[in-house]
Amino acid sequence: MTAVQKTRASAHAVGRRNAPPPESGTGRPRTGRRRRVAVLTPWLFLAAPLTLLVTFTYLPVADMIGYSFTDWDGVSPTRSYVGAENYTDLVTQPARFEVFLVSGFYLAASVVQIALALYFATVLSFDTRFRNLFKGLLFFPYLINGVAVGFVFLYFFQPDGTLDTLLRLIGVDGKHLWLGDPDLANPSLAGVSVWRFMGLNMVLFLGAIQSIPPHLYEAAQLDGANRWQQFRHIIAPSIKPIISLSFILAVSGSLAVFEIPYIMTGGANGTETFVIQTVKLAFQFDKVGLASASAVVLLILILLITWVQRRLIPEERVELS
Repeated sequence: MTAVQKTRASAHAVGRRNAPPPESGTGRPRTGRRRRVAVLTPWLFLAAPLTLLVTFTYLPVADMIGYSFTDWDGVSPTRSYVGAENYTDLVTQPARFEVFLVSGFYLAASVVQIALALYFATVLSFDTRFRNLFKGLLFFPYLINGVAVGFVFLYFFQPDGTLDTLLRLIGVDGKHLWLGDPDLANPSLAGVSVWRFMGLNMVLFLGAIQSIPPHLYEAAQLDGANRWQQFRHIIAPSIKPIISLSFILAVSGSLAVFEIPYIMTGGANGTETFVIQTVKLAFQFDKVGLASASAVVLLILILLITWVQRRLIPEERVELS
């Protein structure tokens, strides 16, 4: 064997050692395995949150629906099936639904809250001095625990307290029963909700406004548009889906108000909401079955109102260019 032949043989041997192993079959099993892995991978990531969602949301809702067909008192080990008697009791007593009138105060406050949040989000989206500081100050109330907010405003609304002192500085004298007068209690509580939740809406609006391409503002400035015209023709149409979402959350939230009035007044002086009434039925009058039926009715109302809102205000896709 010549030197050339030896070189070719050694190169051929090295190539055979470095070559990948031949695939068995036609390659379909490996392709099918990759497809199965691609399908299962998202579900592996979703396993934990779905387990928590089912365990702490859907299963309790299913139990609540089951309780609504019983006369359980919340303590007894036995539960008697009563059919639709709890729902009949709710329907035949319209006074139980009069508490929804209180939700009107919170719905009106939600409109004010959305308007203020939209104003501050628009102002802070432009080049404003100390805008990061103002963002933090406006968003901070949402981070405070609701119980703490309730106790703070209990002192704020005391007769001859902080609010009355501030009013005297501008010439309004006298002691006001902000939480004791039925004409003042609900507006006062609704004002607390405006202070607490406005920052959340502001952040939602601010994030949507900052997604608007800057060249739209530049083109508007070249055409001589002022701030109001930029808001009317650029900002408002661009964030319309977020505004619609905020109104949907406002309506559902006004129907399910609980912690602020419960902590500050306990539902007294005409401030009782539907949720407070439901809690009292369950834990004060030991009517867990009736309270569960009441909660199911509230859930159905919220879902129905949300569906109607989505039909009246369909989701629109905004194209920014």
